[in-house]
Amino acid sequence: MNVIGDGLAIVRGDAQADRVVPPTGHTAWLTTFTAGAMAFLAVFALALSLATGRLAERWSNELARTATVRISAPAGQEAAQVQAAERVLEQTPGVAETRLLDVEEQRALLEPWFGPDLPVEALPIPRMIEVIEDRQGYDAEGLRLRLAAEAPGAVLDDHTRWRRPLVSAAWRLRILGWLSILLIAGAVGAMITLAASAALAANAQVIRVLRLVGARDVYIARAFVRRFTLRALTGAAVGTVIGMAAIALLPRASEEGGFLTGLGFHGWHWLLPLVIPVLAGLVAFAATRQAALRSLRELM
Repeated sequence: MNVIGDGLAIVRGDAQADRVVPPTGHTAWLTTFTAGAMAFLAVFALALSLATGRLAERWSNELARTATVRISAPAGQEAAQVQAAERVLEQTPGVAETRLLDVEEQRALLEPWFGPDLPVEALPIPRMIEVIEDRQGYDAEGLRLRLAAEAPGAVLDDHTRWRRPLVSAAWRLRILGWLSILLIAGAVGAMITLAASAALAANAQVIRVLRLVGARDVYIARAFVRRFTLRALTGAAVGTVIGMAAIALLPRASEEGGFLTGLGFHGWHWLLPLVIPVLAGLVAFAATRQAALRSLRELM
């Protein structure tokens, strides 16, 4: 059976050939419903994959350009240590900006864990200097050595131990999203193969009669391929539209929500789900074609 010819037959249609395939029954609604449900899940898998990709890039960019110098020293030496650390940072190539966090900012950082009434002034909390690097960046190891020599109480934290696990987890979650889409496509193909095989087996007597009156297997198979491909395409289109509507209702990205918000599509990414029905139709076409060829050979 010619693949191009089958594709053209699906587009043109054949009213006589369509009568070979029963228009109703459990295979009809099962194919349409499963394709729609899988398309709905594929929309969410695609949204998750794209969102985690954006999240990984954002975390990587934000954490890569910021660092913190933590200064722990006795009360009488704290001011001198802070000044020494600031002087070292000002003289370090690659450091674009530094800022000493005040007491209120440190209280705000600790508030989610200890509440708003934490007496920061009475606690031995280290002073924090925020460091923002320029595009060229700085030598972290060299800066650590200089701080150790001139401000022994200062410790540089470039967020590497936080950044790497977070970015790695985000990228792995993105891969998981694409893997889910592949598994969904495989499930659709398997389901349509079973449904097409069942329909062919149920119409074995009709197929034998058609052969007796001169119908070729190509003619019979194309009827099944066309019917099941259109069913899958229709179901996937409906599922995709419902999935996109559900994604549009999700909360928008916000700093407070973090990862739990901003899971929708951004910009031109809204066009990507429109490919899902086309892919579902191609999967249905290939699966039904293989099932039809195999089943017709068995009915010889």
